[in-house]
Amino acid sequence: MHHHIRNGMPSRELGTQGWSKPWSDDAGGACVEAKKLGDGRIALRQSTDPEGPALVFTPREMTSFLAGVKAGEADFLL
Repeated sequence: MHHHIRNGMPSRELGTQGWSKPWSDDAGGACVEAKKLGDGRIALRQSTDPEGPALVFTPREMTSFLAGVKAGEADFLL
């Protein structure tokens, strides 16, 4: 199942177990779901489209992204 993990692959190919919702939307129930993969990478998907594409990040990429968000670098999106 995890032989060819790649960015944009169908989320269903990563299995149905292990997805969690660390972030959620108060209006409408749309959430970002995250799953830690066996090799340490992190997959993200849209909860309203669990069969849709997964974005796959290395631990370093996720750490950098979260640090940037905490530092306000994504505030322009609000």
